[in-house]
Amino acid sequence: MAEDLIRYDIVIQDALRGAVRKILTEVVRIGLPGEHHFYIAFDTNAPGVRISPRLHERYPNEMTVVLQHQFWDLTVTDHAFEVGLSFGGIPEKLFVPFSSIKGFFDPSVQFALEFEPGKTAEELPEELVDAARDQERAEATLADIDDTLSRDRGAPAKTAADKPKSKKTAGNATDKTGDKAGDKTGDDDTASADVVSLDAFRKKP
Repeated sequence: MAEDLIRYDIVIQDALRGAVRKILTEVVRIGLPGEHHFYIAFDTNAPGVRISPRLHERYPNEMTVVLQHQFWDLTVTDHAFEVGLSFGGIPEKLFVPFSSIKGFFDPSVQFALEFEPGKTAEELPEELVDAARDQERAEATLADIDDTLSRDRGAPAKTAADKPKSKKTAGNATDKTGDKAGDKTGDDDTASADVVSLDAFRKKP
């Protein structure tokens, strides 16, 4: 068989990422139509990804977020999307390059796409990569300051694992580590983002 010099696999991956970009752009314009909602899995270590240290500590490799009832400030560019979500009652901003996406699933119509992160002919603009690095450095500095202040007060610094967890709903799935993820608060009207594994939706052999 001849060598694939065109790299059809990469061409198709980029075309499908373009479809995800178009879908999210339409959501920005008109909102989620009907019962449509999305599970989006991404590599938390991919270049350009920006999430809080708290989330990265809990999901060091992959996380899947749900865009359904409670999200805000969704913006879409040529290379990435940014969205606000609440995790355990704590608002977070996520910046996700399309090149980091591992899966896209709309359970309302059983539509799914899977990707290989980094398998793309597109390159992130250098300013996005630099911004991600600057944010990581700033967040690390703030974490160090918090640790220092906590030690000065004689109290141990709190980690994400030390924070009280909301009650879980029966419908929550588990992440790849087996830990429960994506709290929904049962005692008030504040909905939180779901973080699940796309494995739950993949067809079993």
